[in-house]
Amino acid sequence: MGILNITPDSFYSGSLFSSDAALLKKAEQMLADGAMFIDMGGQSTRPGSQTVSAEEELARIIPAVQAVHKAFPHALVSIDTFYASVAQAAADAGASLINDVSSGTIDPQLWPLLPKLGLPYVLSHIQGRPQTMQQSPHYENVVLEVFDDVNKKRHQLQEAGVTDVIIDPGFGFGKTINHNLQLLHALNFFGQMNCPLMVGLSRKGTVYKTLGVSAEEALNGSTVLHTIALLHGAQLLRVHDVKEAAEAVKLVAAYGAANKKALQV
Repeated sequence: MGILNITPDSFYSGSLFSSDAALLKKAEQMLADGAMFIDMGGQSTRPGSQTVSAEEELARIIPAVQAVHKAFPHALVSIDTFYASVAQAAADAGASLINDVSSGTIDPQLWPLLPKLGLPYVLSHIQGRPQTMQQSPHYENVVLEVFDDVNKKRHQLQEAGVTDVIIDPGFGFGKTINHNLQLLHALNFFGQMNCPLMVGLSRKGTVYKTLGVSAEEALNGSTVLHTIALLHGAQLLRVHDVKEAAEAVKLVAAYGAANKKALQV
């Protein structure tokens, strides 16, 4: 899943676009590099970010979704939003997936809309809200608490008729670096929910702060963590750098196939 942010305050400058032409060029490159989804968002959810209104998000993102869908009609567009009105408008504009970092906690109208849309939904974990989530996040047991939260909400969604759910443990959303690494290590534990697992670690603080570099210098570290995630059961990577992530997927798949064949000898 390649990231296209239509917002002026992304934490990573490489995901900012100044024109429709630049946006479409980046989308075209991501698809050529192997992206299955193009994840488009009109609101920054980095730590400390300021929430923009649904109206402003609509103005930012819907023309961009329409442009990408028109230029690449066979591409799968994911809409990164927690607003029901934006999800509806994006679906009307051609979006194929709803990626909600709030797990339905910000706009109470979003979840009732999901069965009507009939699109896959990314159920994420977050402690707090983007503005405050990194102010002393605390867990007694981060793996069990995150699992219990998303599993409970998964059941609620299924009872409401939303059956196509993707689980995102919410790396960096109300978690310390240590919390994120614990979740990464225990990622296979989330597989018992029998839902695809999505991991979003690309160029985040867990990478660049651990390495003592900037987000712009965090490509290699991101690829390392993506590889670990794939080996621990991730089926979808949300990334800024599609080519490198696609290579990690290909190599891990080849490694798994060779290992399976070796065990059969």
